[in-house]
Amino acid sequence: MSVVIPVYQGERTLGSLVAELEPLTQARSTPGGRRMVVEEVLLVFDHGPDGSADVIRALAREHTFIRPIWLSRNFGQHPATLAGMASSGGEWIVTMDEDGQHDPAAIGGLLDTALDEQATVVYARPTNPAPHGALRNSASKTSKWFLAKALSGGESTKFQSYRLVLGEVGRSLAAYAGSEAYLDVALGWIAGEVVSSPVALRAEEGRPSGYRLRTLLSHFWRMVLSSGTKGLRLVSLIGVLFSFCGLVIVVYVLISYIFFDVGDEVRGWASTIVVLLFGFGAVLFSLGVIAEYVGVAVKTAMGKPPYLIVSDPAQGPLGRRE
Repeated sequence: MSVVIPVYQGERTLGSLVAELEPLTQARSTPGGRRMVVEEVLLVFDHGPDGSADVIRALAREHTFIRPIWLSRNFGQHPATLAGMASSGGEWIVTMDEDGQHDPAAIGGLLDTALDEQATVVYARPTNPAPHGALRNSASKTSKWFLAKALSGGESTKFQSYRLVLGEVGRSLAAYAGSEAYLDVALGWIAGEVVSSPVALRAEEGRPSGYRLRTLLSHFWRMVLSSGTKGLRLVSLIGVLFSFCGLVIVVYVLISYIFFDVGDEVRGWASTIVVLLFGFGAVLFSLGVIAEYVGVAVKTAMGKPPYLIVSDPAQGPLGRRE
């Protein structure tokens, strides 16, 4: 197995997480009696604001199973995860967060589920509420439901950053996924059976979440765009709906003038303005959605990479300060 950990703010949590992973680097049995071993732990440095880089270097000197992966700048969690997948060599790839939420002891259960159900992707299914607060948990469930139902996102309700992926599937995905692709949506394009396995989440180890409202909204929007052209079809549906409403209003006005006495005074200016504003708002929203799809296509055509791996800056020209 290869364990991939994108690192953004791991200065205070990486040491204890690696200490929990270290026993798994010796061959052992899963709960189902299979033999497994973690051969490498890839720490992907994503240029966070703390001292994670120094911690990664110290851990690499101390443990032979640690493999640092250095990105040229901050790309985000999903591109960092893809970079780790591309650099891995295990038959299976485990991805997990740096903050201590994900218990490494559950890796064996994920592998048992994959082999029992012949699945190429296994997501951790939390058996307890995520330690993020009721508002964020509700927003996460709602967005996943919307993607699964409204945009036919398939397995989106299972999405979790704690996942087990067949090695060749993960490395193939990292080879072709575009810069705007949402990792889990892209996995669904090629994965065979996708299942989940029960795992208890732990509290984050005394550090604030690296996600802010803007970041979470960006993740949701990337999920929508990566789901295909369903968003554009929704735009078309909105256009048809407003056209039908306009037709109904026209019929109502004609019937009123023909069969009822409406008088000579001018009426309905407020209603007319409301309809115009609402209609123009729908048009502008639709154009905005189309523009987002065009933007994704342009970035893909220009060859924008989802990540770029470089050497350790401290060991290269940037590290020569004298």
